[in-house]
Amino acid sequence: MRARCLVALVAGLVLALTFPPTHAFWLLPFAVAAFFVVTDGLPVRSAWVPGLVFGAAFQFTLLWWLHVVGDVPWLALSATQTVWYGLLGAAVVPLRRLRWSPLWLAVAWVAMESLRCTWPAGGMPWGRLAYAVVGTPVAGSLPYIGSTGVSLVLALSGTLLASAYTRRGRARLLPAGVLVAVLCVASLPTFAPYTANPTGHVTVAAVQGNVPGSGTDVLAHYREITQQHSAETVRLGADVRAGRTPRPDFVVWPENSTAIDPFSDPQMTSDINTAVSAIGVPLLAGVIVDDGPKHVLNQGVVFNPVTGAGDRYTKWHPVPFGEYIPWRWLFGDRLAQLNQIPRDMVRGTRVTPINVAGVPVADAICFDVAYDDGIYTQVAHGGRLMVVQTSNAMFIHTDQIDQQFAISRLRALETHRYVVVAAINGITGIIAPDGTVVTSTPVRTESFAESRVSLYAAVTPAVRIGAWSGRACLGLVVVAWLLGLAQYRRTRRAFAVSAPDEPAEVPVQGPSDRTPV
Repeated sequence: MRARCLVALVAGLVLALTFPPTHAFWLLPFAVAAFFVVTDGLPVRSAWVPGLVFGAAFQFTLLWWLHVVGDVPWLALSATQTVWYGLLGAAVVPLRRLRWSPLWLAVAWVAMESLRCTWPAGGMPWGRLAYAVVGTPVAGSLPYIGSTGVSLVLALSGTLLASAYTRRGRARLLPAGVLVAVLCVASLPTFAPYTANPTGHVTVAAVQGNVPGSGTDVLAHYREITQQHSAETVRLGADVRAGRTPRPDFVVWPENSTAIDPFSDPQMTSDINTAVSAIGVPLLAGVIVDDGPKHVLNQGVVFNPVTGAGDRYTKWHPVPFGEYIPWRWLFGDRLAQLNQIPRDMVRGTRVTPINVAGVPVADAICFDVAYDDGIYTQVAHGGRLMVVQTSNAMFIHTDQIDQQFAISRLRALETHRYVVVAAINGITGIIAPDGTVVTSTPVRTESFAESRVSLYAAVTPAVRIGAWSGRACLGLVVVAWLLGLAQYRRTRRAFAVSAPDEPAEVPVQGPSDRTPV
């Protein structure tokens, strides 16, 4: 068991390295394969141990950027995510007895990812296998099969590699051959990428106003931040009038560009009005809006130069223990850190895109971009362009910045939409539907990214499939687990009947004795 746990520890660390900024993607199948090798041949009562070690090495390393918020949030979230890998190690034991076990194991991995993306307290999608594929040959599959489908392909590559490793002689050839075929098929869209005809074009500008000081504390400088976004928008307007920059159809400010309610603060209202008047086009600003004494809203609000505040989107996935306190009735006032969040952020439910300058825009605020549901829903309901408004200031010196921007690039591929990212101090940029970065601004600067982009109405197969691929994996795992358990019981009954006539010593079935692939 010690050797298994050591290998699990190394494999978990390796899997973390396959994500940006290191992005050693080619190691991913080997890391997944190692997980299934070290949990192989163990009973349920002990298979969870190396799985847990693997998960700890992976999640505690991948989520290290969270330590800037505090050790407790980093430890708590990482530990919660780690548990899922321990459960997976135990849950796949019955599946190994089935024919085509590598497929069942891969489905189980994706089912686990789907569960941890939603539970507990809304889940945490960071570390899905698909989030490592941007810029790789597999990325072209995203508009066809989506993030869940790509995770399944990557998990299957690992389980097939594990199957080839654990078998002997010619038995290795079949899983190895299937592995090559799977990777070839997954890479085909790179040579025949998804395409669609644009329905129109607009020019968009994303403003990055920056955060004073160390760049990490938004609340300490909230008025200066709004003023800097306003001043940068005024500069953009001056460039437009001077002919140095094309006039945008609309402008995007990031999340927390106003960190208090602009509808109740005259100075905030004035700063926004100054910016809108200077540019003369609608402004989609990220604002915090009061919602009574106990709640707040994190919104993207459209400010029109003629009609004022209009359409708005509310963040779908507030951060638990960061923007709201789940089970507040349980914790009460016993944890001092929770007193820093006196009001809970209310979850948004809007399913249609917002209207910005006549353009149906699918909005995502910060960590919304890591969840499938809100994005798929808005695009399916007619969103022709995607916007990500984010305030990553507290993480500006960590790997989180690169990881989240990579997820934004993935969404561009998956939805076949241009994605406009407005970050409070980085990374702000505009991403094409093929995942390439059209333009971006340096981090920690007052600047803007501007480009003419195409609008698309076609809905990709990935968006049409939506959450059904994850649900299918969950259903299949339950069925397969029951089949595996039934087979195990039949084997035990057969052994019990034949035991009196058999020698006392019974050979143990090893990995090479199972039906290959």
